[in-house]
Amino acid sequence: MSDDGVPAPGNGYRKGPVLLRRGQIPTTTTDQRLLADKDDSSWLHSDPWRVMRIQSEFVEGFGALAEVGPAMSVFGSARVKPGSPEYTLAEQVGRGLARAGYAVITGGGPGAMEAANKGAQEAGGLSVGLGIELPFEQGMNQWVDLGVNFRYFFARKTMFVKYAKGFVVLPGGFGTLDELFEALTLVQTHKVTEFPIVLIGTDYWQGLLDWLRGPVRDRGMIGAHDVDLMKVVDDPDEAVAHVVERDAQLRAEEQAAAAEAAAAQQAAARAPEPA
Repeated sequence: MSDDGVPAPGNGYRKGPVLLRRGQIPTTTTDQRLLADKDDSSWLHSDPWRVMRIQSEFVEGFGALAEVGPAMSVFGSARVKPGSPEYTLAEQVGRGLARAGYAVITGGGPGAMEAANKGAQEAGGLSVGLGIELPFEQGMNQWVDLGVNFRYFFARKTMFVKYAKGFVVLPGGFGTLDELFEALTLVQTHKVTEFPIVLIGTDYWQGLLDWLRGPVRDRGMIGAHDVDLMKVVDDPDEAVAHVVERDAQLRAEEQAAAAEAAAAQQAAARAPEPA
């Protein structure tokens, strides 16, 4: 099963580094067991040990992705089919990002994720997939060059943000919306350095934007300019150009700020001490 709950039989069930098939597939996931409500205190004897497994997921993820280089995360529905307009759109995005010198990171599943990986790989770029353990069989799509499977969503989400210079979001369901709003929240609260977020498909996203600019903003639930953290386009080339240009601009600003801070530090060091 993919992120969006779409069965993908035949590829096997990933439980961390372990591959399971047929009767070996469990009925619950690691996340379900972690979050399950317990009626007794037996969890005291098991949950502390889960910390080690959680730690290992971060270690493995960091180790696998540390040398990926500049990358962009691409999100979209697992339900789109090859040959559909949405699939073609995702292919074009992956291809454009690869040609611009970026690795493409997706959830590694079917649909738009597969299409973005396919476009990146065919264009000669690095195609990355971050899989997740789900209740049914799933598999990394065939276009992934570097794949990492996770038990826990929160560890996987960290990798999407940590190793990406920006997000490109295509039409999708709850999983796509989850990633979009997590990124917006991190940028809004300054938990991460600002990075570009571009949505593709005005007809798909307009209702959401109208709601955010309407009752959500009007009632003071978000700031006046928070919706401006996202840019909406219809053309895949424009989406690629926006995230690439914005990434370059942000890097230039960071370098200028670092240079200014270093100059100020040097000037302070040269200044004579007061008598």
